[in-house]
Amino acid sequence: MRSRPKVAFFDFTGCEGCQLNKLNLEDHLLDILEQVDLVEFREAMDETAESYDIAFIEGSLSTPSCIERIHDIRRRTRILVALGACAATGGINALKNIHPIDDVRETVYGSEKYRFPTLPALPVSAVVQVDYEINGCPMSLPEFLNVFKALLMNKTPDIPDAAVCVECKLRENECLYDRGMVCLGPITRGGCEAICPSFGQFCTGCRGLVSDPNRQAMLDILTDHGLSLNDAKKRLLLFNSHSLNPSSGLTH
Repeated sequence: MRSRPKVAFFDFTGCEGCQLNKLNLEDHLLDILEQVDLVEFREAMDETAESYDIAFIEGSLSTPSCIERIHDIRRRTRILVALGACAATGGINALKNIHPIDDVRETVYGSEKYRFPTLPALPVSAVVQVDYEINGCPMSLPEFLNVFKALLMNKTPDIPDAAVCVECKLRENECLYDRGMVCLGPITRGGCEAICPSFGQFCTGCRGLVSDPNRQAMLDILTDHGLSLNDAKKRLLLFNSHSLNPSSGLTH
């Protein structure tokens, strides 16, 4: 009898919202658990394992111990998946990278800063090989299910790379720019079914950028619709501080 794949979930620097979000799978959760051996998941169990067929990683890497731990997990894992914005792109955590790291430590920890070694917040792929990424803050439950099922069937998951604007068009949403709002949909990776614009909320870019985004055109659109250049840059940096090169001028 073929053994069930060993699956683990690990958390690093983040709110653990993506891990908790999985518990909202409800009816799907029991079906999934029948197909795998869940060997590590701090939110739900105490057991540990020697190795993993699939490891889902939540959170960015921001301390020396994070770096050591992710290397150890990678060595013992067949397929490693970055789960959510922090793990996939650095997320909001990477905003700290805009500032000198010593200033960050001073602001957060004050006179106790020497007790807390810290590094720039990094996506998992900046340190070890990542096989797949599930984007979003929090990650999309339908996308998580699709990726998980594909991996269990030894298939390559379909990872979206079209912009959120494409999904808005498919859902026949009125463009938020026509409603006097500004939105990062033109350069943000889709796969969320444009959930925020569909409910009247502008896209904040939590799913990271599409491949080869036109950053300058996005800045032009934002400033043409009323934002100052400084505020426009802040919008782009909110979830994408790591991927947006400081030499582009976005952090100045």
